[in-house]
Amino acid sequence: MGSTRTLKTKCLSLIELVKFEHTIFALPFAMIALIMVYKGHLPDPLKTFWIVLAMVGARSAAMAFNRLADYTYDAKNPRTDKRPLQMRKITLAEAWIFTFLATAAFVFSAAMLNRTAFLLSFPVLPVLFGYSYMKRFSALSHLVLGFNLGLSTMGVWVAVTGHVSFTSILLCGGVTFWVAGFDILYALQDVDFDRREGLKSVPVGLGPGKSLAVAFMCHVATIVFFLMAGRSEHLGGVFYLGLAVIASILFCEHWLVKKRGLAQINLAFFTLNGAVSILFFCFSLADMLITRTLS
Repeated sequence: MGSTRTLKTKCLSLIELVKFEHTIFALPFAMIALIMVYKGHLPDPLKTFWIVLAMVGARSAAMAFNRLADYTYDAKNPRTDKRPLQMRKITLAEAWIFTFLATAAFVFSAAMLNRTAFLLSFPVLPVLFGYSYMKRFSALSHLVLGFNLGLSTMGVWVAVTGHVSFTSILLCGGVTFWVAGFDILYALQDVDFDRREGLKSVPVGLGPGKSLAVAFMCHVATIVFFLMAGRSEHLGGVFYLGLAVIASILFCEHWLVKKRGLAQINLAFFTLNGAVSILFFCFSLADMLITRTLS
């Protein structure tokens, strides 16, 4: 009984370590990319399974590695010093083992999809893990994080067809700037700590006011990229209505942070951005289903 309880506690701590619930940010974009590849038809169930496993494995490996790379910084930051590694809920050795297993799941899943996906999984790994060190060197870390999540849309195309497409590149661009924008807002919480530790970010370099403007421009770029992706796939009115709703949500996100300060960061970061990804999936899917029905 005791060992079962310990195992359950470890599993819950690992889920907390990698913020598994944040998978919702990227998974809907990957799934709509998958449906776009299949032109609105039902995707192959087995391919879908391996794609989801590859995505979850890649994201979990990247997040666990980030926690290991930032272990010292997280221990000193009052905002992060209660994370599982810092609270000894998970040992460093256990976190390394989890990172290895998640990486193996990603590479194995890629191998089960096709040869191209398998071969490309290896150069993807430095991109996934490299983000963890970007803040030491460059404020572009926000874009690198976004690109890490955006890669999933191109990965879907490779998984199904063996190559990327123009649409997948546009979707990747949209996700990249969407994540970069809200990550800049999220980084406002750590300006003083990052500056003291010599870490780089847009808020550290430009200050809060200009950072809000940069984040806003990132989200303008997001809408532009998604608009072009819709045109590339010949989507219709329902998709563009969804984009209008998403643009309104992103505007609300910036308004909350600007007018009400850092106290609204969690609402802006978690709730509103979770809604963005889900709504993008729902409106895109609805548009493709309607178009398929009418045709």
